[in-house]
Amino acid sequence: MNKGVWFLTFILIFGCSSDDVAPDVIDSGVEEESPTNTPVQNGVIPCENGFAGIYPCSGYDLVAHIALDVFSANEANDIWGWTDTETGKEYAIMGLANGTAFIDISDAENPIYLGKLPTATTSSSWRDVKVFEDYAYVVSEANNHGVQIFDLKKLRDLNNGSQIFTSDGRYTNLGNAHNIVINEDSGFAYPVGTARNDQFNGGVHFLDLQNPVVPTLAGGWGLNGYTHDAQVITYNGVDARYVGSEIFVGANEDLVVVVDISDKNAPVTLATLSYPNVSYTHQGWFTEDHRYFILGDELDEVNVGFRTRTFIFDMEDLENPVLHHTYSGPTGAIDHNGYVLGDEFFLANYTAGVRVLDIADIENKNVTEKAFFDTYPSNDNTQFAGVWSVYPYFESGKIIVSDINNGFFIIQKSN
Repeated sequence: MNKGVWFLTFILIFGCSSDDVAPDVIDSGVEEESPTNTPVQNGVIPCENGFAGIYPCSGYDLVAHIALDVFSANEANDIWGWTDTETGKEYAIMGLANGTAFIDISDAENPIYLGKLPTATTSSSWRDVKVFEDYAYVVSEANNHGVQIFDLKKLRDLNNGSQIFTSDGRYTNLGNAHNIVINEDSGFAYPVGTARNDQFNGGVHFLDLQNPVVPTLAGGWGLNGYTHDAQVITYNGVDARYVGSEIFVGANEDLVVVVDISDKNAPVTLATLSYPNVSYTHQGWFTEDHRYFILGDELDEVNVGFRTRTFIFDMEDLENPVLHHTYSGPTGAIDHNGYVLGDEFFLANYTAGVRVLDIADIENKNVTEKAFFDTYPSNDNTQFAGVWSVYPYFESGKIIVSDINNGFFIIQKSN
């Protein structure tokens, strides 16, 4: 549709939300069916001649797939992982419109759906989960949802599924939140994208997880308004002034903010930065050496017509970051969440699936696509469908993927 019609549609859909929330997914009005005939696909389907079964691919095989029907849900969103340090088992945690699903993926070819933690209040297209030690923390755009806290150790003795779980704690000193960030080094959680008229202007709340089931508010920051997403790190980069500091980098709709939040009572803004043709500053992630920050804008493909754009900022000077390079993908699909692992950047690219970028020579502005797996084979259109997120951090090498329309996937590098 043309831009004027799209903008009117956007306003009609999001202008009535509880908090004028962000444009992560727009209902196309078309019910999507899972592209497989069975609700669960087990066993590796290798990527051969550009396909793993019906899924376009390059360099990644399909290991398993679970359709949304199995979770009694009609929509998926965020995904994260947990490895039980006592048993070594790996688990996927996937957000759904009506709750949070827990999946034992220890046997990747035979994943076991263990059950669901229902939403704390109402259903919502937006749900986000992160993990600290043995606890999952779940937020949602659902009204008055707060932060659900779930003791993951309860999954240890389960070997069959479809249980309905209850939370082990719930933080209710905030209502809805778009996302939650955790710095495992500091033991703090950071809900972002809360109500724009709250005490931190929809910015970030600082939650101390010293008691993991009963978080306590330690402050917050919101001088630049609503923070849609963020990463918080204990900095260990080249800017010697801030080594050991806790650094917050927020995607604040129309700019990026860099804040030293080491002192929870006195956060210090280090920099704000922008880039050409800003549409909706969405989410970003540091390279492992903390030198570069890789950022996506969620609406530039829609509003301007770019191919997938990914921005790379040089963070050598945290008080004066500069735009280092702009990568353009092969399709016009919208970019969503992206995560760095070593010399690779895993990008959830909606209808274009998961795209894996080689960032080994990022210093010299050489960024190329090295692999992909497309869980949404219908098309690569510029629309809010397909892959919401990807989690690449299991030591086993399993990659888990959440597809809004088609559910849960496990993929792995081809031999």
